Amino acid sequence: MDGLKAIARTFWIGGMWIVGIVVTPILFSMLDKSSAGMVAGKLFQAIAWVGLVCGAFLLVHAVWRDGVRGIKSAGFWLVFAMLVCTVINQFAVSPIIANLKLHMNQAAEGLFGGGFGTWHAISSLIYLVQSLMGLAYVLRKE
Repeated sequence: MDGLKAIARTFWIGGMWIVGIVVTPILFSMLDKSSAGMVAGKLFQAIAWVGLVCGAFLLVHAVWRDGVRGIKSAGFWLVFAMLVCTVINQFAVSPIIANLKLHMNQAAEGLFGGGFGTWHAISSLIYLVQSLMGLAYVLRKE
């Protein structure tokens, strides 16, 4: 079981860092903005689903291994908070962004106008916080 925990942690958190820090900047440096955004969006969506599965496994593993003590651990709550970030981005923010893309002319309201820029910034901030929590989870002592 601990081997699966290591795989789940590596796949999810490592995947988040690779997509966010390595792949997405390369896409935007090599492709036009529209194509890069479309591919990056699909990658972020894929890693969100990976996160939902791996995060759920990590929570179950903590409880399975340690019982109620597992729920009291910092690792449990870091994973839980990361899952909350994933759920918010995947099921609340991303649908708003997708809708705004369909109506891009009306969405060009600027950073504080409730348009695409605002929601993209919110999504990016959530992803950054989630990535930092992932780093804390990986670096913590068990």
